[in-house]
Amino acid sequence: MTKFLLAVHVIAAIVAIGPVTVAASMFPPAARKVLEAPDDPSALATTRLLHRICQVYAVAGVVVPVFGFATASDMGVLGDTWLIVSIVLTALAAVVLAVLVLPRQSAILEGAVQDGTVDRAATVRLAMFTGIFNLLWATVTVLMIIRPGSTTGA
Repeated sequence: MTKFLLAVHVIAAIVAIGPVTVAASMFPPAARKVLEAPDDPSALATTRLLHRICQVYAVAGVVVPVFGFATASDMGVLGDTWLIVSIVLTALAAVVLAVLVLPRQSAILEGAVQDGTVDRAATVRLAMFTGIFNLLWATVTVLMIIRPGSTTGA
């Protein structure tokens, strides 16, 4: 059962978190294209699509920690330090996405739709928060791979 849970956890992480990190990273430059070409409908459509991808896959990403907890419980490692740190970093990444990234994407899109303008400084701040989100996920991934103190030999 552990192998099944771990496989679902890893596949869910790849399928759900991967698109969020890529789409969120692509959003600020796409929004700046709206600023450069306000009359280009494809630029606005691209930013809308990237925001929608972030929203949908953020919700789908809930599966990752659910199966992560099930796997950790089955493996008996819920109290291990590397896992606790990973849980905290995962929660922090979720907060960054929900509080700092997605609302800023929405605000940038709203401004672009209402008056065709995009605040360049807002896209720079959004890129910073997106980078923090991505760095948190990269750190969790590394912790999941190296598992400090693990007895499995990894």
